[in-house]
Amino acid sequence: MTTFENKNLEEIAFRRIRIGYGIALLVTGLLIFLLFGLNTRAGLDSTFGMNLSSSQAIIIPDLVIPAQATVYALAMVIAFLGAYQMARGIRSIGLLIGALAFAFVFAFLIWASQGNSFNMVGMLNSSIVRATPIALAALCGVISERSGVVNIGIEGIMLIAAQTAVVSASMAGNLYVGLVVAILTGGLLAAAHAFLVIRFKVDQIVSGVAINIFGIGITSFISSRFLEKTLTNLNNAGTFPIVPIPILSQIPIIGPALFENNIVVYLMMVVVIVMHVVLFYTPWGLRTRAVGEHPKAADTLGINVYFTRYVNVIVGGMIAGLGGAYFTIGAVGRFDEGMTAGKGFIGLAAMIFGNWNPLGAFFSSMIFGFADSLQVKLQILSVPIPSAFLLMAPYIVTMIVLTGVIGRSTPPAADGVPYEK
Repeated sequence: MTTFENKNLEEIAFRRIRIGYGIALLVTGLLIFLLFGLNTRAGLDSTFGMNLSSSQAIIIPDLVIPAQATVYALAMVIAFLGAYQMARGIRSIGLLIGALAFAFVFAFLIWASQGNSFNMVGMLNSSIVRATPIALAALCGVISERSGVVNIGIEGIMLIAAQTAVVSASMAGNLYVGLVVAILTGGLLAAAHAFLVIRFKVDQIVSGVAINIFGIGITSFISSRFLEKTLTNLNNAGTFPIVPIPILSQIPIIGPALFENNIVVYLMMVVVIVMHVVLFYTPWGLRTRAVGEHPKAADTLGINVYFTRYVNVIVGGMIAGLGGAYFTIGAVGRFDEGMTAGKGFIGLAAMIFGNWNPLGAFFSSMIFGFADSLQVKLQILSVPIPSAFLLMAPYIVTMIVLTGVIGRSTPPAADGVPYEK
């Protein structure tokens, strides 16, 4: 195929993408107008709170905007972007998707809060908190799959770690003991998974499913047989307190959202940064990525493929264990059956959406955390949407993300492939 023909194919592909996204933007603008613009009453304002009552941050004025006029303006802007996209084309697909999502969500929030007040800072803080277990599950998947091992047993690991955290913390009377035990539990379960799939070449999906089934079964049995009947004192550990970070917590908007949380949320942020640095700026990260992309070539260079995979899978399990601790000693203080509610699987979706990158996984988790937090806020605002549909919001977002991303994200080349030396 000649260079001229290649250029023609690229132009045809770009034209199709340009027209496709242009139509999507035009349709979104029309939907904003029909769904929110026509259903927003004239003369009403939407108030977005910029402060938290319990926060130490500097007080700033709330954002008050005319509801109907703003929704119409958003619809016009998106329609204009759609027309421009079809005529000229914007090569930054990420910018287009971001503009489309922002306009639709912001219009929805304006419609939902017309005549009421909606605390945006509280929403942001809640999104970060609810994204914490999803982000930790996603980071577990990132570090495991970057070394070439698929671990879909994250849900089971988190569930068992959540139970061991609350039981050990209740027995010791110390939340930090529960945190350490949860992390070690995650590492132990991940080590079992690594031993099966690396040493005995067991199918990685089957091993992960087995961990999930075991996790659901054993935690349900212990909970119903002991924690809810005879040993209720072992299911009441309490939760970590919120610890504001001096000076940083006083920054408006960002302070209450990021720097007024408990230790589990702070540890999640630290893990995101450390993992990104380790994966992309250290020799160990280079070896990990090499093992995940081309283990045979890595082996010829003297890298121990088996050892590298073992370490990364176990570290990933410890991160998932930290995510399990969030559900009990980081959030509610007790264990309930099935309390992870699919967050491990949503974390895998966030990992794919983030393209196996720690920062990408974190920001993807924020999308799911936002959807989870939004359904709670909308119930408080008494939005005329059935509560069952609101509860489905995080899972609907998961399906939408996977539908649009699978086939576009590129996993490590040796992901899920057992290595034969």
